[in-house]
Amino acid sequence: MPISTQVQLVSRPTGWPTDENFRTVQVDLPDLADGEVRVRNEFMSVDPYMRGRMNEGRSYTPPFPLGETMTGAAVGRVVESRSDTLAEGDLVLHQYGWRDIAQAEAAQFRPVQPLEGISPSAYLGTLGMTGLTAYAGLLKVAKMQPGETVFVSGAAGAVGTAVGQIAHLKGAGRVIGSAGTDEKVALLTERYGYDAAFNYKKGPVLEQLRAAAPDGIDVFFDNVGGDHLEAALDSFNDGGRAALCGAISQYNSTEATPGPRNMTNLVTRRLTLEGFIVGFHAQHMPEFISEMGPWLTSGDVVSDETVVDGLENSVEAFLGLMRGENTGKMVVRIGAAG
Repeated sequence: MPISTQVQLVSRPTGWPTDENFRTVQVDLPDLADGEVRVRNEFMSVDPYMRGRMNEGRSYTPPFPLGETMTGAAVGRVVESRSDTLAEGDLVLHQYGWRDIAQAEAAQFRPVQPLEGISPSAYLGTLGMTGLTAYAGLLKVAKMQPGETVFVSGAAGAVGTAVGQIAHLKGAGRVIGSAGTDEKVALLTERYGYDAAFNYKKGPVLEQLRAAAPDGIDVFFDNVGGDHLEAALDSFNDGGRAALCGAISQYNSTEATPGPRNMTNLVTRRLTLEGFIVGFHAQHMPEFISEMGPWLTSGDVVSDETVVDGLENSVEAFLGLMRGENTGKMVVRIGAAG
């Protein structure tokens, strides 16, 4: 009987998660039923939204149930099939992460095409929901127009690196990013095409953004929240728009975080702040793939990953993501056992 190694949430974190909030279990998999497939995962994704699912309470997606295996995006290959739609060897994308072997009805797995010279993990990042988040947030939510100045917080992460490059390909006049280390700041300008970048740990974000954007900003793509949002509200030109993607600076807070002190700028400058969830923009996926595929294969978009090896290190990979230790997409490469 096949055995699947799986990671479960056993208690709800208070503040930062710890190893004690998780456990690793061995699960005996039953024989395949008609219409089911068994998939050996090659890569799984860890993402900031998962921290919210560890809490109890209302959100846009249900919390992880305690004592059950967590879920999330993963890519793997079919190793056994009793389905007419998927065959052994097919590469598939699905939501049964946090385990080395997944088993379910074939309808739960989406076949994807292997791309020469590109790791299958790209379907968890630039060619997947991460890339769509950047594309939809920048172009559909914030409605960036050619010639505009764009500011991206958390710009060296998976979404941020994509946002900056898409902005330039779509004709942005100036693209500015923030990151948490000098090395990441250098990457933003030298590799990801940002016109200017700054280390938010080296001084007030508001002052550094003013210096980087003396003529103001038109679009803000926010992955961080907090002082970055306040800085953007200070620098917005009239009619500015913000796509609010995340607020990672607050995910592990145990006390209420003060809001921006300059919210009146929303009125006086006629600003628009719109929060968005990528799952509600799935209709843009065909358009996104039609553009991102050629950008990626031609080298117009570069895609970097921080790869952590081993399912046994998946919790540490997630915590590293929350600490900002990744450049580009954080993924776990899974060495599934027999």
